[in-house]
Amino acid sequence: MAEPAVEELKKTEPDVEIVWRAFELRPEPVPTLPPDGEYLERVWNSSIYPMARRMGVTMKLPPVQPRSRLAHEAAQWARMKGKFDEMNAGLFRAFFERGEDIGEIDVLVSIAEKLDLDSKSLRRALESGEFTESVKADEETAQMIGLSGVPAFVGNRKVALSGVQSVEGLKLLVEQAR
Repeated sequence: MAEPAVEELKKTEPDVEIVWRAFELRPEPVPTLPPDGEYLERVWNSSIYPMARRMGVTMKLPPVQPRSRLAHEAAQWARMKGKFDEMNAGLFRAFFERGEDIGEIDVLVSIAEKLDLDSKSLRRALESGEFTESVKADEETAQMIGLSGVPAFVGNRKVALSGVQSVEGLKLLVEQAR
């Protein structure tokens, strides 16, 4: 499997701090896209599947298009437990490989259980909205910066790239941000 550019960047630029932030593509009240609609089928067939093959990444068009706020809240919770990377990877696998609805609390709790995390604590945090404001703050920052899609990479709030990037593209972003 090809190594994602962000992981390669971590190895070649160890002084660069990488911080993932929450960003909902279609927050309430924006309607989600029909998972079996023409637009998603076309984009996945023309862009996403070929890219995934080139990168050696397993991806399939998910059968659901969930709201992602709770998934972002679960990731924030995991960050506080020192397990953000593991939860983030678990969320991506659940959604893009298995087609699970990461907008559902039970699915998120199951991901935490598979990672040997305290799933009861996660459930309490999600049900109480403990990390809702943190996720909203990330989204407000993205809006102020002018981001409108994912993935997006921002260097020192000076330069930004949108879309999947090669390690060379990310290194150029780092150089420009310095």
